[in-house]
Parts: sequence; C-alpha cells; structure tokens
Amino acid sequence: DQILFSPTVDDHQNQFVQRLKEWVAVQSNSGDHTKWGEVERILNMTAVRIQEMGGTVEFADVGTHQLPSGETVPLPPVILAEFERDPKKATLCIYGHVDVQPAKMMDGWTTDPFNLTEIKGNLYGRGATDNKGPVLAWLHAVESYQATEKGRRIKLIIEGLEEVGSYGLLELTIKGNDSFFADVDFIVISDNVWATRTPSLTYGTRGSSYFFVEVDGPKLDFHSDILVKTCFIPKCFHYFLFLPNRKSVGSQSGVTDDVEPLTEDERKLNHNISFDLVEMKSMAGVKHFLQDTEEEVLMARWRNPYLSIHGIQGAFSEPGTKTVPNMDPPDVERKVKEHLQHVFSTLKSPNRLRVTATVGAKPWVANLKDPQYVAGQRAVREVFGVDPELIREGSTIPIAQNFQEETGKSVMMLPIVGHDDGEHSQNEKTSRYNYIEGMKLFAAYFYEISLLQWIYFHPTCDNDNYAVGDSIVPVECLGCHQ
Repeated sequence: DQILFSPTVDDHQNQFVQRLKEWVAVQSNSGDHTKWGEVERILNMTAVRIQEMGGTVEFADVGTHQLPSGETVPLPPVILAEFERDPKKATLCIYGHVDVQPAKMMDGWTTDPFNLTEIKGNLYGRGATDNKGPVLAWLHAVESYQATEKGRRIKLIIEGLEEVGSYGLLELTIKGNDSFFADVDFIVISDNVWATRTPSLTYGTRGSSYFFVEVDGPKLDFHSDILVKTCFIPKCFHYFLFLPNRKSVGSQSGVTDDVEPLTEDERKLNHNISFDLVEMKSMAGVKHFLQDTEEEVLMARWRNPYLSIHGIQGAFSEPGTKTVPNMDPPDVERKVKEHLQHVFSTLKSPNRLRVTATVGAKPWVANLKDPQYVAGQRAVREVFGVDPELIREGSTIPIAQNFQEETGKSVMMLPIVGHDDGEHSQNEKTSRYNYIEGMKLFAAYFYEISLLQWIYFHPTCDNDNYAVGDSIVPVECLGCHQ
C-alpha cells in the first residue's frame, strides 16, 4: 500500500531536494554542442545513482551528428537501465531526459538558474520541472518502493538530447524492439505538466510540421529609399501578410480537412477540467484571450491545429504548423508547400520562394481504456484524494508517438509538475510539495500496475480484465473466473 512507503519518502525529502540541487547545477544545455560534455556528465551522474540503487546500466551508442559547420561529432549516449526482474510481473519502462534549455540571469531570472533556490516552498532552477526533477522523482520512487516491495520489473531509458530532437533515439528504439523493449509491457513518460491545480493524466499531444521559408531578392543590398521600397520589400512582406490569417490558410490549403472531429466523450472530459480563465490570463500577463469561453480556450490550447511564425530574421522565416489527429505530416507538407507557392505566384514578385520541411512529428493519442490509465487513475486517487483530470497537451512530444508506433507498447503520460511551473521559461520551478508527492504517486503507480498485470496478462484466456472509468479492479479473471 502507498501508506507503507510514504514515510520513507518524507523522511528523506531534504536529501532528495539536495540531490536535485546537485543535478540542476550541471549546465546540460543540449542546444549548444560545446555543452555536450556537461550532458554526458549528468548522464554519468544518473547512471551512478541507478547503480547505487542496484540497477544495471548500459550506455547505448546512438552515432554521430553533423554540425552546421560540417564537423561531425559523437552524440551523447542513451542510458538503458534495468532493475531486478520477476518474470511473473509486468515490465514497466520509464522514459526521461536530463538535458535542459539554455538559461541566463540576463534572460530575466530572479535567481541563478543553475543554483536550485527554495523560496516559499518552490524550488527554482533550470530543469527542476523539465525534466531533471521528474527523473529524480522516478529514481527516488523506485528506491523507496524497493525498500518494501522486491522484484518489480522496471526499466529506464534516459537521454540527453530531448531538447534538440532526440538525435538517434528513434533508430535506437527500432533496434531495441527485439532486445530492450521485447519484454516491456507499459511505457510511462513524465515530461509535461498539469493543466490546472488538479493532478492529471495526459492522453494526447499535438504534432508539429515546421517549414523553412526563404524569399530571395536581388543579389545586392539597396538603400531603403531606392529600388527596395518599390520593387522588393513590399512584395516580400505582402507575402508574409497571408500567414497570420490562420483559418484562411487552413481552409484554403486543405490542411485542416482531415482534422478528427471532437467526440461527445471528449467534450465531456473537457467539462470536468477545473480551468480558471482569470488565473490563466493573469499568468500569461494579458487582459483577454482570442477565445471567449473555457472550452474554446482548451480547444485552442491542445485540440485545434494552428499556424505560427517564429523569428523573421534576414531573408528567412520558419512558420510552424501544430497538427492534431488525423493530420499526416507528409500530407500537411504537400498542402502547405502548394498553398504557399500559389499565394506567392499571385504577388507577381520578382523574388524567389523556397519552402523546405524541417520537422514532421505526428500527434499522439492514447487509449483511455488501456489498463495503464486505470492504474494511473487509482494511483492519483490514493495519493491526492481526487480524480485526475484527463487532458491533452498542446506541445509536441514526438517520443510518445514513436514509442507507441515503433514498439506497439502501451504509452501513458503521468505528469507531476504544476501548470504554472514555467518549463522552458524564466524562473522555472517545481514546488517541494509536487516533487515529494510526485514520488509517492510514482510508487503508488508501481503498486497499481502490479495489481493490474496479473489480471490483464492472465495466461489461460484472452479476455480484457480491467475496469474503465471507475476505481474497481476485478479480483478474478473475467474470462475463466480464476
């Protein structure tokens, strides 16, 4: 029972916070390849912690990467770890990453981003939420759970390049289907946040299609009062004026034709989310949103596709399209390119347009009837005393869809960090409460998975033996009643 290992977590919480402080101090910014030595350092610290807990660790080689300069450099390895196995129990694989986004005091931080600082119960530091805090919470949960329960089958896959696209991880996943992932039953990810102040389980994320758009003008630079004003700049920027009208782009290009309609079941789930518009406006620092109701804001946040432009610099821009089920990246690419070329041709511009697709990540949606979600809901009720909100995530987390598609395994997202913790932002934080209670949640989840596995994997029948939508788990096989 969760109550058995809660004292273990509470008694050591200062030690757990100190360990997070040591991890945050490592400036493992994967966006700067000169910091990849720091990425490897935090991976080594992670491996040592796992080995101290009795786990075995393999550093998997994921090859090399060519830098923009043309130089080829080795990629930091990926940790494949495993704890004591019991063949009678389901195998859970935990994914996490220990690289972080860049952070500097001059960006607007109140405290040193790489010196974990506790203020009024909040732990401020880069990686506290994304994703060093949750990774450490998993390790501490494993350690605490092992103190009372032996033989749970737990594997971990920890990388250091998630923030730059997880170089080499997809290939490693495919390669590991016959080895590392062969006996895995469930995959769980804690790399996202709650939608409100209520704990949540995440069952979907949006995909992404990014395009590198170049408009080439004359070979020479002109004074702003000469040819540029009449011939070149107006034509170029007139083209970009077509992009902010996102609804027009979606309908005219056909990009949104395949969007999966909202179901009544999903609409009901949204009604159960305690979303506070006033609080969200205050957190965002705006007086109003483009949408009027809570449901419209939620739909815009994680259910509807959208188009945005990121950074017009010199002669290029990079608009990005957030996609949703059933939008397929190759189809989105074709339609976006055709639409932009068509719009550009109507301008009669002397300039030249090139559109290159740079990212094509699929959206991810899980099955809420999956037994892993039953276990997750029961664990949240046990630790927090409330039903979790079942939410989608507006961001893109490609590894979830990659795991689900390439391994065929059940994938769930089980976040433990707050909606206002500022992942990727200045003053990123996690609360001490969420960090510590998150460990208890993970340990409770281990226990609930162990209850489900013998029901779901009963060897004498193929019946699905789990409850959906409530807290009841059958005490006998529904197929053969044994």
